[in-house]
Amino acid sequence: MDKSIIIIGSGIAGLSAGCYGQMNGYRTQIFEMHTIPGGLCTTWKRKGYKIDGCFEWWYRSNPGTGFYQMWEELGAVQGRSVVHLEESARVEGKGGKTLVLYTDIDRLEQHLKELAPEDNDIIEELIEAARTTTRFNLPVLKAPELMGLTDGLKMIFTMRPFLRFQKQWGKISIQDYVQRFKNPFLREALILNGNFPSMPMSLWISSLALMHNKETCFPLGGSLQVALSIERRYRDLGGEIQYKAPVTKIMVESGKAVGVRLADGTEHGSDIVISAADGRTTIFDMLDGKYIDEKIQGYYNNFSPVPPIIYIGLGVARLFDEPYSVYGTYFTLDEPITIERHTLTRIPVHIYNFDPSLAPEGKTVLRVKLEDADYDYWKELRQDPKRYKEAKEQIADKVIAALDHRFPGLAAQVEMRDVATPMTFERYTGNWRGGWVGWESTTETAGIRMSKTLPGLTNFYMAGQWVEPGGGTPIAVMSGRNVTQIICKNDKKKFVTSTP
Repeated sequence: MDKSIIIIGSGIAGLSAGCYGQMNGYRTQIFEMHTIPGGLCTTWKRKGYKIDGCFEWWYRSNPGTGFYQMWEELGAVQGRSVVHLEESARVEGKGGKTLVLYTDIDRLEQHLKELAPEDNDIIEELIEAARTTTRFNLPVLKAPELMGLTDGLKMIFTMRPFLRFQKQWGKISIQDYVQRFKNPFLREALILNGNFPSMPMSLWISSLALMHNKETCFPLGGSLQVALSIERRYRDLGGEIQYKAPVTKIMVESGKAVGVRLADGTEHGSDIVISAADGRTTIFDMLDGKYIDEKIQGYYNNFSPVPPIIYIGLGVARLFDEPYSVYGTYFTLDEPITIERHTLTRIPVHIYNFDPSLAPEGKTVLRVKLEDADYDYWKELRQDPKRYKEAKEQIADKVIAALDHRFPGLAAQVEMRDVATPMTFERYTGNWRGGWVGWESTTETAGIRMSKTLPGLTNFYMAGQWVEPGGGTPIAVMSGRNVTQIICKNDKKKFVTSTP
């Protein structure tokens, strides 16, 4: 008789684990606290507009590569319309200066040298590293935990250029590297474009290479459509999902996971349990912190999750003809604004003029993502619904007023406003302190392989961004696939896949 698997969470990692479990003959069931799949890979509607909550760009790779194969096996790319833009981000400075992060590396090199000729040498070093990275095709189809000596030797032989690249660029952060530039505007602008200043340069350079190879795009219709496609694939494979079913406890008998208990008190048994939910909640709440060691405790004591964000979605009755970036544009404000404890001189605006399906005809969705939000501030405010609502409205007012200076008349054209705080993300996903990516990518966390099992507990596995530092949807897909490979190996079954 086929073994049963209960999966906690229908984010991308949970859906992936479910699909691959079904492909390999397991009877799987997913329990999800929300009413829709996708977790953080989502889109929501407000007054006829759709606000995308996930993809700034979708890394799906190209046909013939490992990540594309995964997305294809999950039914996410078939029939999917996407858009590739000529630039991924830009920073508008004072005096007409603008840094544009072109997706074409050659064009980017020319632009950077025109902007900062005094930094010619370091620009050439950076661009050469990106060109080298365009030739990398990392092997991602086999779980690292299952690689033997032969696999390791083969990888060392074939991936020597990547290993040299990683050694040079993996231990220096964006914020440290950009200090080498003489041009002050370029230093500041590159940190903003890098998004996470503590991120290793190796990851940022790799993103330049991916964009140059057109392995990144934006899925028209928004992120939720990708998640819904994977959910359809899961159901077609015979999988079951129960929504509005938050898991509160993982049941354990004699050191074995045997099922889950839901918030309504009902219990559901299974042979195997996979948690694709928040890592801290899983380990310290659902399992009462009983199955940890010093290494796992150290992760949660010493590593930091990506700081929470404030998400402002705006629906405006106008079109934007300018080719604004898919990743967003940082506009310099005429006057600084204060939000929480931060004084902002620039705000990042994501203008979805490239996807008309997100707004009524002749109108556009804008999104402003403010990073490093104060979780404790919002948690305290949430206790008083009136103050909480007023604080969100004040932020929307400030952002709209600031944008009105850049786009005269915009304030009067705003038809929809929506503000999501760290408490919003916590409420809908259960993520620790309202996190939205998982562990922060730093030179310390990059490359760490966290165990998908816990000490002293059998028949239990973890998948998702809390066991894969760096996070992101491709990593979540890979994590769900890898954990299924490990389960098959333990059950002495051949891991198989299929493509719809």
